[in-house]
Amino acid sequence: MIHDSNPSWSQFWLQWGETTVLDITLTHWLLGMAALFVTVVMQRYLIRWFHAAAQRMTSRTETPLDNMLLEAAERPGRMLTYLLGILIAVHLLNPPAAVFPFVAWLDSAGRVASIMIGIWFLWRLIEGLAVYFTVRTKQTESPLDDQLVPFIAKTLKLFLVITAILMIAQNMGYSISGLIASLGIGGIAIAMAAKDTIANIFGSIMILIDRPFTVGDWIKTDAFEGVVEEVGFRSTRIRTFGRTLVNVPNSTLANMVIDNIDARSERRVSMRIGLTYDTTPEQMESAIAGIEQILATHPGVDQSYQLVKFDRFEDSALSIFLYYFTASKVWEEYLQVRQEVNLRIMHLLDSLGLAFAFPTQTLHIASDSASDSAASHPFAQEVSHER
Repeated sequence: MIHDSNPSWSQFWLQWGETTVLDITLTHWLLGMAALFVTVVMQRYLIRWFHAAAQRMTSRTETPLDNMLLEAAERPGRMLTYLLGILIAVHLLNPPAAVFPFVAWLDSAGRVASIMIGIWFLWRLIEGLAVYFTVRTKQTESPLDDQLVPFIAKTLKLFLVITAILMIAQNMGYSISGLIASLGIGGIAIAMAAKDTIANIFGSIMILIDRPFTVGDWIKTDAFEGVVEEVGFRSTRIRTFGRTLVNVPNSTLANMVIDNIDARSERRVSMRIGLTYDTTPEQMESAIAGIEQILATHPGVDQSYQLVKFDRFEDSALSIFLYYFTASKVWEEYLQVRQEVNLRIMHLLDSLGLAFAFPTQTLHIASDSASDSAASHPFAQEVSHER
C-alpha cells in the first residue's frame, strides 16, 4: 500500500480545524485575522476611493449641502468601518463563553458604539448646516434669522443628546417606559429644581420673539453696558467696553429696561461753543452763519435736522448751541465726522478773529488813598476797635 507523502488540502484543513489555540481552532483564528485584514484594506483604500469619487460627484453640483453631508460622514464612516470589522472578526473567532465571557458584553458595547457614531454623524451634520445657514442669513436684511439659526442648532443638539441617552439606556437593558413613568412621579420635584432653567428658556424665546436686540448690538441697562455676543438657552453673553464678559440670565434680561444704542438710525451731537464777551453782534452773526454752512456742506452730517443758535449769556461766555446728527451710526465714523466739524469751526472762528471763552474771575483792588479814606470813616474805626 502506497502512502501519499503530501497530504491533501482536505486533510490539511481538517488538521487546522482540529488544532486549537486558547480553545479556538486555527481556522477561526485565520478567518478572524482575514476579517481584520479586509477591514484595514477597506478603510485605507476602498473608503478613500469612495470618498474621492463622491467628492468629484459633489463638486459638479451647485449646492454645498451634498459636500457638507459628505464631510459630516467621513470620520464617523471610518470609525464605523473599524467597529464593524472588529465585531465581525470576534464573531468569526466564535470563542467559547467559558474561556471568553466578554463576547456578549462586546455585542452590547458594539451597539452602544454604533449609536454614538450615528449621533456623532448627526452632530457634525447639524454643525455644518448651522454654518451654512449662518452664511445665508448674513445676506438677508432681517436680524431675526441671525438669532434663530444658533438657537435652533442648540435645540437640535439638545434633542439629539436626550435621544442618544434614551437609546443607549434601552440597549443596556433599562426599561425606557419605566424611566418615563419615574419621570412622571418625580416631575414635580424636577420642575421645582429646574424652574429657573425653564424661566430662562422662556426668557430666551421672548427675546427672540420681541427682538429688543440682536447679536452685535450695543445695549445699555441700569446694571451693565456692552455688545451682545450670544443669546443662549440660559443666558445672554454681553461683552462690556472694559473687555469683560457678563452672563445675564435670560429671565432677568427679559424683564429689564433695555436701551438699544444701535437701534438708532443716526448718532446725535449736542454741544456748546463759548465765545468771549468782546464778541460783537456782527461777529456772532457771522459765526452762526459760518457754522450753519459747515453743517450743511459736510457729507457726514445728516441734513434732516440741525440747530445752531446763540441762546445764552453765560457767566464768562456767550454760548452757541449746536445740535445735529451724523449720517453714520458707526462709532468710529461718528467720531471722525465730529472731529472734522470741530476743526472747521476752529478755522472759522480764527478767521473771524474770535476767541473761545473759559471760566474767568476779575479781582478789583482799591488804591491806598481809597483805603485811608475808608479807614477814617467812623464806622470803620468802630469795627477796627472791636477787632
